[in-house]
Amino acid sequence: MAFRILVVCTANVCRSPLAAGLLRRRLDSGAFVVESAGIRALDGGRTDANVVQRLTRRGIHLPDLAARQLTPDIARQADLILTATRDHRGDVLEVFPGALRRTFTLLEFAALAPRVGANGPADLVRGAAMMRSDGPQDVDIEDPIGRSDDVHDAVARQIEEAVDTIAKNLAP
Repeated sequence: MAFRILVVCTANVCRSPLAAGLLRRRLDSGAFVVESAGIRALDGGRTDANVVQRLTRRGIHLPDLAARQLTPDIARQADLILTATRDHRGDVLEVFPGALRRTFTLLEFAALAPRVGANGPADLVRGAAMMRSDGPQDVDIEDPIGRSDDVHDAVARQIEEAVDTIAKNLAP
């Protein structure tokens, strides 16, 4: 059975589709399913044009993605939930408290993953959960919506670096 990763941000139109697209490119689609959702998503909303542009520059072409609202069922199905900010992590846990040991911010998991001696993705998530208190404090990715191209580029680079580290550790 495939290991399921869920990426969550506010509206599911910027940071989470960007991270999900980058993760899909890096991970074997037979072994991993990568999806995204939003805490306050307008179901059917379109991915931000700035995100589509940044993914296209990296050779990733998104299908016609529509935003979707996070539900308890979506969270329940995920083996790993990665959020854009600590507030989003808290929001996920309000929706589905049972996800505590498998919910991290993207930057938090990227910092913890290389320090875990893991034997597979599930073991990596368990190990990272046990080390959470030793993780970094600055783990929020700012929201670039409505901001300059420079901010969008900086956020895309930050997400890409974290995704690269996570992918290397999930599927060495």
